Amino acid sequence: MTFQRDHWQARLDELRAANHVPGATLAVLVDGEIHEFATGVLNRGTGVEATADSVFQLGSVAKIYTATLIMQLVEAGLLDLDAPVRDVLPDFTVADAEASRTITPRQLLSHTSGLSGDFHLDTGRGDDCIARYVEGCADLAQDCPPGTTVSYSGSGYVVLGRIAEVLTGMTWDQALKERVLAPLGLDHTMMLPEDLLRFRSAMGHLGEPGQDPDPAPVWEMMPRGFGPGAIVCASAADVVRLAKAHLDGGASVLTPAGVAAMQERQVDVPDKWTVSADGWGLGWTLYDWDGTPGFGHDGAATGQYAYLRVVPGAGVAVALLTNGGGARPLATALLGELLAETAGVPVPEPFGPREVDADITPHLGTYRREGVVITVGTRSGAPHLRYEFVDGMKAYPSMDMDLLPVTDTVFAASGAGPSFSDAYMPVVFSTLTDGRKCCYIGMRAAPKVA
Repeated sequence: MTFQRDHWQARLDELRAANHVPGATLAVLVDGEIHEFATGVLNRGTGVEATADSVFQLGSVAKIYTATLIMQLVEAGLLDLDAPVRDVLPDFTVADAEASRTITPRQLLSHTSGLSGDFHLDTGRGDDCIARYVEGCADLAQDCPPGTTVSYSGSGYVVLGRIAEVLTGMTWDQALKERVLAPLGLDHTMMLPEDLLRFRSAMGHLGEPGQDPDPAPVWEMMPRGFGPGAIVCASAADVVRLAKAHLDGGASVLTPAGVAAMQERQVDVPDKWTVSADGWGLGWTLYDWDGTPGFGHDGAATGQYAYLRVVPGAGVAVALLTNGGGARPLATALLGELLAETAGVPVPEPFGPREVDADITPHLGTYRREGVVITVGTRSGAPHLRYEFVDGMKAYPSMDMDLLPVTDTVFAASGAGPSFSDAYMPVVFSTLTDGRKCCYIGMRAAPKVA
């Protein structure tokens, strides 16, 4: 089938405008060729147009770059995925003494360490920022015990970045550039904001749903020390080139065995809706589209949102980079249509409530993870949830949401804001391997405490 460039350009333009996204770029690998597209503007304040080679923030898609670097070190015999982190970082310490002794790189890569992931410590701009961040984790609590479930942890990826620094003798930025980016020719990929000045770069935008957003007050809120988990910037085509290296058996950065290991399922994911996950590998989010396997990752920065989907059986990879507005509905529609045509992937049903008779009673109670208390109850006789930030995160506003049933254990929370399509946030009730109940919101597990 001939790839219809004009059709997809028009569709990108149409969906961007309909969803109030200021600008977006798209790269599609199909039949061995990368097709690039751009639409809108990089910054509504300046009016600079988006071009195919423009650079956007990738947010958590950065974790795939760090995971690729870590797997290089594993293949070089420098790192054992199943040995304690302390074998490389002898002083590694978190609040839980047992977790400090037992957490492994495999658990960090697969988000099964239980380490709370929303620890945003600013350790400055120096080359020691990642080392200082890891030192600052001494009082960081667990969302759940290591190995009991998947719970998304950006902090864990900063620890992986520090492991890479110790084993390579370079900063994480330098190691990634020399060992991954340069060998693959990814010259539109960088980590430091000053390196963006050579390129057309996107500004994030913030605003209310259904309206054109305004430029964010800052380019990025994350400090440099959080880089291994969230701070890589790239063009859409460069993101697809990284994916292509994995499709090509590792190209010049990994062996086919290393590539396969990253895609091997490490854990099932109870919350299959927040990032469309079915399972997690070593870095990769794993998808199951009615029997068609895939891998990829989502990412969010300050008003910027990135999406990567790869269908290995079809040799297809798609990267969509956006700078605000209704990015998620845009991505849901466009990626669904693209993967359906190029790889035969069925278009998923949008997440939302169903006409089912579900009982909230088994799930009533209080759930807690580091910095967050979730209270599930009723209001005016209907299921209700309060999501409250506490302790070090208490500056963030709390949310009150009504719960509408999807299944007996999955509910759609209304009023969650612009981060979720159709204004519904997935709330998933599950069980840890130690038998305790937990509540998933945002791919993070909060065990039941009362």
